[in-house]
Amino acid sequence: MRWVQIKQVLLGRPLATAEQDHQLLRKLLALPLFSSDPLSSVAYATQEMMLVLAAVGATGFVAVRPLSIAVAALLFVVVVSYRQTVRAYPNGGGSFIVTTDNLGLALGTIAAAALLTDYVLTVAVSVSAGVAAITSASPGLVDWRVPMALGFVALLTFINLRGAKESSAVFAAPTYLFVMTIMVLIVAGLIRCTASGCGAGETLAAASSGIPIEAAMPGLTLFLILRAFASGSTALTGVEAIADGVQAFREPRAKNAAVTLAAMGAIAITMFIGISMLSVWLDVRICEDHPAEVQCLATEAEYGTVLSQVGRAVFGGGFVFYALQIFTAAVLVLAANTAYADFPRLSAILANHRLMPRQFRNRGDRLVFSNGVLVLAVLASVLILSFRAEVTRLIQLYVIGVFTSFTLSQAGMVRRWWRLKEPGWRRSAVVNGIGAIVTGVVLVVVSIVKFSRGAWIVLIAVPLLVWMMRAIRRHYLAVATQLKQIPVEAILKANRVIVCVAHLDPSTDRAVAYAKLIRSDSVTALHALEESSDELIHAWDRLHPDLPLNLVDGEDDPVAGRLLEFIRNERDQHPEATITVVLSERFRNRSQLNLVRHPHVLLVKTRLLFEPGVVVTDLTFTQRRRRSGISPAPLQRLETVVIVSDLTRPVREALVYAAGLGAPVRCVHVDVDDAQRDRLLRAWDSAPFPFPLEVVPSPYRGITRPLISYLRRVRQMALPGTLVNAVLPEFIVPGRIGQLLHNQTGLAIKASLIPEPWVAVTSVPFHLKPAIEAERATASG
Repeated sequence: MRWVQIKQVLLGRPLATAEQDHQLLRKLLALPLFSSDPLSSVAYATQEMMLVLAAVGATGFVAVRPLSIAVAALLFVVVVSYRQTVRAYPNGGGSFIVTTDNLGLALGTIAAAALLTDYVLTVAVSVSAGVAAITSASPGLVDWRVPMALGFVALLTFINLRGAKESSAVFAAPTYLFVMTIMVLIVAGLIRCTASGCGAGETLAAASSGIPIEAAMPGLTLFLILRAFASGSTALTGVEAIADGVQAFREPRAKNAAVTLAAMGAIAITMFIGISMLSVWLDVRICEDHPAEVQCLATEAEYGTVLSQVGRAVFGGGFVFYALQIFTAAVLVLAANTAYADFPRLSAILANHRLMPRQFRNRGDRLVFSNGVLVLAVLASVLILSFRAEVTRLIQLYVIGVFTSFTLSQAGMVRRWWRLKEPGWRRSAVVNGIGAIVTGVVLVVVSIVKFSRGAWIVLIAVPLLVWMMRAIRRHYLAVATQLKQIPVEAILKANRVIVCVAHLDPSTDRAVAYAKLIRSDSVTALHALEESSDELIHAWDRLHPDLPLNLVDGEDDPVAGRLLEFIRNERDQHPEATITVVLSERFRNRSQLNLVRHPHVLLVKTRLLFEPGVVVTDLTFTQRRRRSGISPAPLQRLETVVIVSDLTRPVREALVYAAGLGAPVRCVHVDVDDAQRDRLLRAWDSAPFPFPLEVVPSPYRGITRPLISYLRRVRQMALPGTLVNAVLPEFIVPGRIGQLLHNQTGLAIKASLIPEPWVAVTSVPFHLKPAIEAERATASG
């Protein structure tokens, strides 16, 4: 089975761009997709508070109730603030768009970097917490938590690659079942506590009730309370996801997103307060075991998580309790999908602003930003491996990113209301102002109290990510500046052709015929001399007496090096001319693996791309067994097709080169982006090129398949013996890192066209200057 067929079986049939509207979500499906993170955070937020308060012994748990109320109030403020953000920015983008629009790109980049780190941590923490819920019900699986966590990451990645609508349908049932079970737990706990009493000495108490906890500190301090509050604030993670993903909702988008956000806030607050209160009433005790300091008898490994202790006390050890653990584990694992929904979208938005590699803009076959999905999975897996899937260690890195984005977003909204002064702006500014102040204070508190426990990693990672994004933007701006430079005159240059000869075969004959058909000032045949070259030389003189064969002898020098030296000397002797190097290859089948079957030719083509003033034409000849004995028609005529993406300088120079070949020229544009197509058509009307431009639709956003189909049609309509010469403009970026920031579309096109019979590929490279030189040239100009 071919790779394409395997891919379709695993991920489903490709979706056309026109089907994008059918992938938009109703509120009932959007809630589990975007809210699984904040809804599932209630499963461990209370526990993280209690682990901090346990430092002063069991007496510290009296602070659980007031701290829970404070966290719930903070959650309410943030939800109300983001509802205003959703209405003001119905196209989505969340903190980055709001901050950039109102406070500038510099602060917007900080908000984006904070969110990206938070999304990676969301996957690592959520999956690790889900595994912890499983090991609480089955302690024998503790040693397998890292492989289990990595397996869940792989499963989530696979589901999300199938599409947003399918992933939301998969996640809906576990999320709603978890919410229903928690609500039943809260109601049942309240009823049973009211009827028979709860806590130590009562009929209803947690398994850890009464277990002594040795105090490591003399009493509650302000710093300890702030630490506990910071840990409990993990209940707010993922709240911004709906604001970031407004575009995924059905119309009216803003209204549906605001309603979903309100529903998420109400459910999350109810569950968080309920679990916190039940943990206090049932006298749940939990602490960390630090043998170097104090010994803890009420560890998670011994009695389970706080939620599992509450569930076991209320439901007993029967079916409902295990259902609670299963649904909790499921929703904690699936909570990572909030990050899977928003990390790729935010990365695509950043790529549109030239702050991330442009590959993040590409949608896969299922209309998903596949590159973002895969990168998120890799980064989260690295964190899981580094921290051994331990929630308490990972949680220390959490929250800083999300509260940074909260603060900047709400401050940006205040600036927006003050700037636009829309009806009701004062009330809206007050709401967002309160949100900015509260989240800003929490950010400072979290940064201080968690700094020594691992938060310093995030405080270093975010600035590094900001620096990287700014560097990427500088690179893209420098590239765009050079690509937009339009030559004053389109002057036809002299063309000097060099045919590289390896063997005497039909592919070499076709290369020589091509060189004689195109307009040129000279044609040179070149062969790197080897020990067995005598027979080839005599045969060449018989077959091509009008074209002498030049021999380059470099003794032990590599073949590629000798050829390159000759070509460079030819270029240096004729600096005003274009050097066209014709390479020929013979294959036995039409496979893309042929790209690497001739390593010497591949090396020469690759190195020639980085030689200024050199154009490379690659001709292939697929030799098949013909039962009829009829030989293929000889090459008699050419038809040139220029592949046009836009009208930047590389494309214009390729058009000038194509016009100088002396063959009929037509141009083709593969329509993968409506805006790019419209921009090209407007520019083409005023361009000084008389060639017709044909637009080929690409419903599945790919370039190679529609292009191959078009070239085949051109070949079928042409006379026998016609070679279609596909001229491909390419811009060459200096430096290996710079090359990684581009899609390498040219390489993909060449690889796909190699198996095509009667199609040649001509690469016309445009060499960009390094960013520093480009900036100096622009400034001096």
